[in-house]
Amino acid sequence: MWFWIVLAALAVCWVFFILPGRGAAERRRMVTGRNFAHRGLHSQDGTVPENSLPAFAAATDAGYGSELDVQLSRDGQVVVFHDDDLPRMTGAEGRVDSRTLAELQALRLGNTNETIPLFTDVLGVVAGRQPLIVELKSGPAWTELCEKTLAILRAYDGPYCVESFDPRIVAWFRKNAPDILRGQLLNPAREYSCCHLRAFFLSRGLCNLIARPHFMAWGGGAPNLSVRLCRLLGAVGVFWTARPGFANKDKWDAVIFEYYTPSPRL
Repeated sequence: MWFWIVLAALAVCWVFFILPGRGAAERRRMVTGRNFAHRGLHSQDGTVPENSLPAFAAATDAGYGSELDVQLSRDGQVVVFHDDDLPRMTGAEGRVDSRTLAELQALRLGNTNETIPLFTDVLGVVAGRQPLIVELKSGPAWTELCEKTLAILRAYDGPYCVESFDPRIVAWFRKNAPDILRGQLLNPAREYSCCHLRAFFLSRGLCNLIARPHFMAWGGGAPNLSVRLCRLLGAVGVFWTARPGFANKDKWDAVIFEYYTPSPRL
C-alpha cells in the first residue's frame, strides 16, 4: 500500500513541476497551425545562408513564419546568429560575444556577401507580415540579452513569441513580460552536454516549475512523457527541426522546418 501512496505522490509532484503556463489564448493562435522556417528560408547549398536577411525575406514573402536566434555582441548589440562561436558560418575564430558589432559585420556568412544582421534589421525585413519565434541564446550576459530583446520587441508592431533552452530566460519573461507567449526548448537527455542529472531535469521539462512556458518545442524523434503530458495540460506542441520526408505534422500544433517548402499552414 505504501508503495502505491509514494508512487501517487511522486506522480502528483511530477505533474506540478511540468505544468505549463496559463492564459495567452489569443497569442497561442499565432503559433498554432503554422509552419515556421528554421533560421529563415535558407538553402541547403548555402547560397541563401541561415539567419540572413535574404532568408527572412524569402520566408516572409512565401507566407511562412520564421524562427531565429538572438545573442549579444561584445559591445552589447543584439545580433541574429545561431552558434556561440563563429567558425561554422564565417570561417573566423572565437565567440560571437568576443567581437564588436563592427567586427562581426566585417565577416561574411558562408561563401556569400551576406553579413550577420542586427535583430532590428531582421524585424525591418519581416515588418509584421508573418509571426516570429525568437530564440534567446544562453550566455554570460543572458539577463542583458533578455532586457534588450524585450525592449526591441516592445517597439515592434508584429506578432512574435520567445523561446529558449535556458529555463532561466523563459522564467525571466514570465516575470517581466507575462503577456508575451513563451516557450521552452527541449531535447532528449542524450543531446545535452551537461551532467546527467541536469540533462534529465531539462529534457523532462521539470524546470517548468520556474518558467511555466505556454509551449513546448521538442527536437528529435517521438516526444517523451513529459512533453505529451504538458500538451494534455494545455501547452502548445512545437516540433523542430522537420526536414524533407517529415511525416508527423498532424501530431504537432506547429512545425519548424528547413530544406523543403511545405504549405504555410499545417
